[in-house]
Amino acid sequence: MCMIFAICAFATCGGYYGQLQVKVDCADRRQSNHSINIKFGYPFRLQEVHFKAPLCEAKRDEVLFLDGDFSSASHFFLTVGVFSFLYSLLATIVYVFYQNKYLKNNRGPLVDFFITVIFSFMWLVSSSCWAKTLSEVKMATNPTQVLLLISACRAPENKCTATQQPLWSRLNTSVLFHQTLAANLSLLRVFSLSGI
Repeated sequence: MCMIFAICAFATCGGYYGQLQVKVDCADRRQSNHSINIKFGYPFRLQEVHFKAPLCEAKRDEVLFLDGDFSSASHFFLTVGVFSFLYSLLATIVYVFYQNKYLKNNRGPLVDFFITVIFSFMWLVSSSCWAKTLSEVKMATNPTQVLLLISACRAPENKCTATQQPLWSRLNTSVLFHQTLAANLSLLRVFSLSGI
C-alpha cells in the first residue's frame, strides 16, 4: 500500500507542468489583444521562467521573469518519496521471502521499527514543507500577481486581464497522497512494534 501511495505522490509532483495566460490590451488599438502564455513546472525554479510582454508606448516587448525558487522543497518531497518506495519494496521482499529469518532474529523487527519511525518523521516534515511551498507557488503564479510585473498593466489607460489560471489538481493530489502515506507509515510503525 505504501508503495502505491509513494508512486502516486511523486508522479503527481514530478511530472507537473502548469500554464497561465494573461491578456494585455494597449490603449493604442494597433497594439491591442496581446495574449501571453506562461508555462512552468517541476522543479519550480520560477525565476528561470521568462515571458515577453508588450511595452505599449514603445511598440516593443519587454522580457520578464516570475519570482521565486521552490526547487529545494519539491526535490526534498520527491527524494523522500523515492526512498520510501525503495524501502517499502525491500521490506515487502523481506516479509514475503525471508519471513522465517526475519521473525527468528529479534534485530530484524527492531531495525524495521526504527527505519519506519525515521521515514514517518521524514514524510511528516516533507509533507508540511511541500504543502507550504505549494501555497507559495500558487501565489507566485497567480495571474493577478503576474499582471503586476508587466509595465503596460501599471498604466491606467491599458487594460490587462487574466484569461487562464493554472490547474492545481495534480499538485493538490500530491499533498494528499503525501499525508496519506505518512499516516500509513505510522500504522506500519505500530505493526512493526507489535512484532518486536
